[in-house]
Amino acid sequence: MRDFYDDQLDALAADLAAMTTAVRLSLARASTALLDGDLGAAETVISGDAVIDAARESCENDAISLLATQQPVATDLRRVVAGLRIAGDLERIGDLAAHIAKLARMRMPEPAVPASARPIIAEMARVAEGMLESVAIVLGTHDLDAAAALLSADDEMDGLYRAMFRDLLDGDWDGGVEAAVDVALLSRYYERTGDHAVSIARRVVYQVTGVVPQA
Repeated sequence: MRDFYDDQLDALAADLAAMTTAVRLSLARASTALLDGDLGAAETVISGDAVIDAARESCENDAISLLATQQPVATDLRRVVAGLRIAGDLERIGDLAAHIAKLARMRMPEPAVPASARPIIAEMARVAEGMLESVAIVLGTHDLDAAAALLSADDEMDGLYRAMFRDLLDGDWDGGVEAAVDVALLSRYYERTGDHAVSIARRVVYQVTGVVPQA
């Protein structure tokens, strides 16, 4: 009986790992669509969002089934509850990737990001993708040092977000109102991606230690 229970827990972890891989790829493609004007990448992200949504639903159903039928306690309970919430965070990152891809597609063949904003947006994309790579490591290893590093990485993302808004509010901004709105949205999408990555790291720390790390 315990072997079957452990298999269910392992299956939930494997599904979360697969979902993380899908979300990482979706964000990378969305950034390619945005920065390289790649329509095919944008379409792939947008159509693939339904697959990520379905993966989240499957993870949640599995977690709820474990709660209802196995009544886990202590570490196992934390593992199931964390998995339930991590699936939600991953699904929201997938949504953000789809928002980026849709904005890129809407502006094609013109670039969605004006030249003056491109360096910061490109750096935000790089940091976000790096944070998702760290998420995969944290989920796979439960390495608390890696989780702590991920929490720190969000400071860099927040700094880029503030820098982008300083540029937008600068009297020298010459990109126009439409581009300013686009850039404000894009920077928010990347910043929120970082927030969800941090949320996942916190949930892993809670799963391992039973303590929620301070914000």
